[in-house]
Amino acid sequence: MTLKLLLAGALALTLTPLGAMADSWQERDVWEALFQDYDAEGSLLVVDQRQDTQAAWVHDAERARQRFVPASTFKVPHTLFALDAGVVEDEFQVFAWDGTDRGVPAWNADQDLRSALRNSTVWLYQQFARELGEESERRYLEATDYGNAEVGADIQNFWLEPDNLEVSAAEQIGFLQQLYRNALPFDEADQRLVKDLMIAEAGRDWILRGKTGWSGELAWWVGWVEWPSGPVFFALNMDTPDRMDDIPKRDAIVREALRDLEALP
Repeated sequence: MTLKLLLAGALALTLTPLGAMADSWQERDVWEALFQDYDAEGSLLVVDQRQDTQAAWVHDAERARQRFVPASTFKVPHTLFALDAGVVEDEFQVFAWDGTDRGVPAWNADQDLRSALRNSTVWLYQQFARELGEESERRYLEATDYGNAEVGADIQNFWLEPDNLEVSAAEQIGFLQQLYRNALPFDEADQRLVKDLMIAEAGRDWILRGKTGWSGELAWWVGWVEWPSGPVFFALNMDTPDRMDDIPKRDAIVREALRDLEALP
């Protein structure tokens, strides 16, 4: 772990999220109907920090405070850990595929940070985890106050399987708010790089940044829409009893909810 992180870790814990943990969340009735329309069980928290809004909206507030396995949403902080530790140099470094067919065509190729984040390439982040090791992973998790900061015994899968690392929708947004402000205990250049890697789409005056995740039983989509007037953060998690058949619901629910708030075109 770098000296910068050791010195800044205590400071990171004192940074107050800009509303994600407030008790003023407002239940949005129309979102209950939205989840029902898609036959989905889950939670959605949106923290709108545009200058003229400043509100937090939620569907199922109790669940938004409940911790779940982060799955591939953990690639956002994990990328910062790897950059800070020197496990990866920059977005241009290429990591050779070992030739093992892992059942996902996009994974069966050499990777860099951009392709790995876009394709959620599990094997590369498992490699990062092995190189970081249990002690460093735990120290990074504690320094960034990420979820329960639990690594468990399986260094290669602790963010993918239940009963190890877990994080709530509220905590996801708290982390993203700090990333948005470059307020995490990492080099600002690394935080800016990760935000660039998170870009999903953009318009003339807005940028959508996010990361999905799926454990097989639970799907996530977390991120924010960046406007000139400020960001709109979101974190959705939902059960996926029908597995891959349920995945499209994640995107549809978030987009409809954001459009309901005029936070996405």
